Amino acid sequence: MAKRISLREYQEGVMARLRSVAATAQVDARLGVKIGGENWLLDLSDVAEVMPLPAISPVPLVHAWFKGVANLRGNLVSVSDLAEFIGAGSLSATPAARLLLLHPRHILHSAILVDRMLGLKHLADLTPDQALERSGEWVGDAYRDASGITWRSLDIQALVAQPAFLQTGQI
Repeated sequence: MAKRISLREYQEGVMARLRSVAATAQVDARLGVKIGGENWLLDLSDVAEVMPLPAISPVPLVHAWFKGVANLRGNLVSVSDLAEFIGAGSLSATPAARLLLLHPRHILHSAILVDRMLGLKHLADLTPDQALERSGEWVGDAYRDASGITWRSLDIQALVAQPAFLQTGQI
């Protein structure tokens, strides 16, 4: 005969398991994206939303990597081409390209363009690679997957703190 538990005990057990899974996912899972021909990993908590490319209105007298502003549900959002910012060429507006809205705790109403989404990657499946040099202060740890493909971590907090990223105008 099966053990009988109360509804309250059952709900507490479910909530405990959900908290455990959520804590593990936040630590281990990263969002894999392609930017400028390289594979990048972003912390899931740094991204507020992922969406197809909306219409982007250009802004005069800005750096080439600052593509302009987009209207997202009534809010104007600044749009930066991260590939062009890091010197890896400009993004091609393909059907696979996406707009990543950055979490407001880092910077309000700001988004970056990525070539395409590559899905979730778990750090447990990757091997740290200390041989790769960091190309900027916003570049975090590097990893290799089982196929030998290189993945770099993108530190959004460090990126949005860079004066070069914040200064979009050409003066």
